[in-house]
Amino acid sequence: MTLAIVASRALDGLEAPAVQVEVHLANGLPAFNLVGLADTEVKEARERVRAALAHSGLGFPHNKRITVSLAPADLPKESGRFDLPIALGILAANEQLDAAKLARHEYAGELSLAGELRPVRGAVALAYAARRAGASRSLVLPEGSASQAALVDGVAVYGARHLMDVVSALQPGDDAPPLARAAAPEHPPAPPGPDLRDVRGQAAVKRVLEVAAAGGHSLLMVGAPGTGKSMLAQRLPGLLPPMAEEEALATAAIASLGRNGFDLAQWRQRPVRAPHHSASAAALVGGGSPPRPGEISLAHGGVLFLDELPEFPRHALEALREPLETGQVTLSRAARQATYPARFQLVAAMNPCPCGFLGAPAGHLRACRCTPEQIARYQGRLSGPLLDRIDLQVDVPAIPPAQLMQAPEGEPSAVVAARVAAARERQQARQGCINADLGPAEVPLHCVPDATASTLLQRAAERLGWSGRGLHRTLRVARTLADLAGADTIGMTEMAEALQYRMAVIGH
Repeated sequence: MTLAIVASRALDGLEAPAVQVEVHLANGLPAFNLVGLADTEVKEARERVRAALAHSGLGFPHNKRITVSLAPADLPKESGRFDLPIALGILAANEQLDAAKLARHEYAGELSLAGELRPVRGAVALAYAARRAGASRSLVLPEGSASQAALVDGVAVYGARHLMDVVSALQPGDDAPPLARAAAPEHPPAPPGPDLRDVRGQAAVKRVLEVAAAGGHSLLMVGAPGTGKSMLAQRLPGLLPPMAEEEALATAAIASLGRNGFDLAQWRQRPVRAPHHSASAAALVGGGSPPRPGEISLAHGGVLFLDELPEFPRHALEALREPLETGQVTLSRAARQATYPARFQLVAAMNPCPCGFLGAPAGHLRACRCTPEQIARYQGRLSGPLLDRIDLQVDVPAIPPAQLMQAPEGEPSAVVAARVAAARERQQARQGCINADLGPAEVPLHCVPDATASTLLQRAAERLGWSGRGLHRTLRVARTLADLAGADTIGMTEMAEALQYRMAVIGH
């Protein structure tokens, strides 16, 4: 046989489209040609494959003209994931492997010059895509990647350490040693994170934090330095319920595409991303060539904490507007386009002015010395459209030292998390999603206030000049408050509290 076809997969955003690695051996001037819109990393596979076959004692057809085609030809291919299928295709075309056994699997793996298999990026995304495609074939991956891909149920995954492990399993006959089936490792429960009981005082802000966790709402905290904004934000993940299977798989698949890959110890843990305020727009939303996920996608299913919000570049913050609304981001480049999920919970913190002490109570050790122009310029770094997309905006007041020292411990995170879980269960039973994910057509169906609450909302919206988006977001917050109270309809109490959280705390 002079032609062999090996199944593999590329990476295109979060998708992993199928790729056929076609290898043809022909007589003629010896050559090794690789075609099919291959990146530089893929073209370098020629030397890695040649050395790996030679070092493993396998025959390389030096006297043949080798042509390797990666189909479809218009799909960009990158990284060293095609080393293993190219090597197996050469051996199969040279009649050194059983073609029937070869066709039962899909292969991906980078080869060292000694023939060892190195992990590949996006292993979970590969298995996730294979399952969505029907999983007609099993996956053969490097051992380090196979343990991650095994997290995806419904796909048979086999791991190998060396090229010879795969070649031995694909030899003709029934006595060939089989490949080892990969299994998802067992993980002990994650250690508890920071507890809400550590935060003394700030009962009103803790209430807002509970509301944000219950409905998945975005939150902005404004207060002087040292009032506990960062401390409160760090305790939000401990209030969120465990991740569902599909949500955990999507989060793991995105993490596997990142530069650092997916850490198995983080399985089923909600991601928490806290980029520095010097992060660029590309770092936040994603970018590069090929496009890679940014912080908002790596925070999918979890929390994105932006401390010192006005210090972020203006264009970087404006890039968050569409993902906050749609829950996804599309990165378009000249040659490629990639869409990543970005349904994250935004938690932001900021000072009210450049010095941070605007509105400090009488007798405070430090008073604000900023001019009105400085304050307006500082707060103006946040645009009105961005603030309009933040559901909860709350002031975090400074607590006098004497009162802080005498304040008792608050409720532990476990108690608050139980109320949050009960509220989310009501939302899932009623509408199949959390309140923050309700669309414009669903808000009138599930967020119905009674007559007095509706009148109050209408008057507040008219007086404050709210947009339609602001009106809907207030209704969703009120629906969350009703869920926490166990109420079927939105009453006057829930609506009044929701309006309080919607009042702007900075000058816009």
